[in-house]
Amino acid sequence: MPEVPAVITPRKLTRKVKVGTQFVGGDAPITVQSMTTTPTTDINATLQQIAELTAAGCDIVRVAVPSRDDAEALPIIAKKSQIPVIADIHFQPNYVFAAIDAGCAAVRVNPGNIRKFDDQVGAIAKAASDAGVALRIGVNAGSLEPSLLQKYGKPTAEALVESAVWEASLFEEHGFHEFGISVKHNDPVVMVKAYRMLSERGDWPLHLGVTEAGPAFQGTIKSAVAFGSLLGDGIGDTIRVSLSAPPVEEVKVGLAILQSLNLRERRLEIVSCPSCGRAQVDVYTLADSVQEGLKHLTVPIRVAVMGCIVNGPGEAREADLGVASGNGKGQIFVKGEVIKTVPEDQIVETLIFEAERIAAEMPPGVEGTPQVLA
Repeated sequence: MPEVPAVITPRKLTRKVKVGTQFVGGDAPITVQSMTTTPTTDINATLQQIAELTAAGCDIVRVAVPSRDDAEALPIIAKKSQIPVIADIHFQPNYVFAAIDAGCAAVRVNPGNIRKFDDQVGAIAKAASDAGVALRIGVNAGSLEPSLLQKYGKPTAEALVESAVWEASLFEEHGFHEFGISVKHNDPVVMVKAYRMLSERGDWPLHLGVTEAGPAFQGTIKSAVAFGSLLGDGIGDTIRVSLSAPPVEEVKVGLAILQSLNLRERRLEIVSCPSCGRAQVDVYTLADSVQEGLKHLTVPIRVAVMGCIVNGPGEAREADLGVASGNGKGQIFVKGEVIKTVPEDQIVETLIFEAERIAAEMPPGVEGTPQVLA
């Protein structure tokens, strides 16, 4: 099996915090999170969406708790969810205690908009500690404390970090250390600066996120840029890609970002040329068709779909499976060797067949094993 390239920078060793069945920080793998969009009071719909997120690869899920009715739905959701549930609390400190009592794996608290939050820290720390529940101090540019907005004029990186460090110190004064921190901003530049500053201030596990990142395309770009910068520096223990899109899409993007940095096992990887005047086939349609036909594979396999003779043979030869196309036909490569030449209209079905054959011949236990080709 090819050697797996190293990550850009080893991760900073942070405090390890238990979140239900998962660990965040320390030597634990970077986890991918998302948030349900269903009303939490609709228990069946929420559990159905959690099941979909779990199937997509989500590790931890957050649910909104804006009302007493939502809080009353938490015990069933926390019990029946296949992955750890984090209750997202704003405004009402009473809901923090309700979420802890409900058996949630963790509670996200926003110090900027919970009434008299600092006065509640001691009681929250004791309740969370007694129940073995973790917390996330979630500082957000859109709900920063008024005193900090007045001091800095706007939600700067310095303001976000000051808020987070202050709240962390309060919990630590009460002997509570089972928490992570996020300092989210909608501007990737400000967000990256804030996390870099925060990382230097302590060993807290950090939850990365670009808040209100936007529609799918824009949000994906902003998140990829910000996460790539931080994860490349070894900063970040858990991530959530915030998109104005179905939450399963957030998970897909998050996993893809981690896989691209060798921080998660790579599974199906399509290498395809961008097309140019040399291409003699419709590379766009060809690559899309192959990806759609192989999306069910969970083993690590790299497939090269190339459209001309310049880079095609080289890329196809370096992949597990590949095609170099031209003149109405395609040369099929498996493990660097040409095994056949097929007409253009048979390329997709041939690649799908060969990929499934390669996957079936992989030894037991290969699923989820990194296989990254340079």
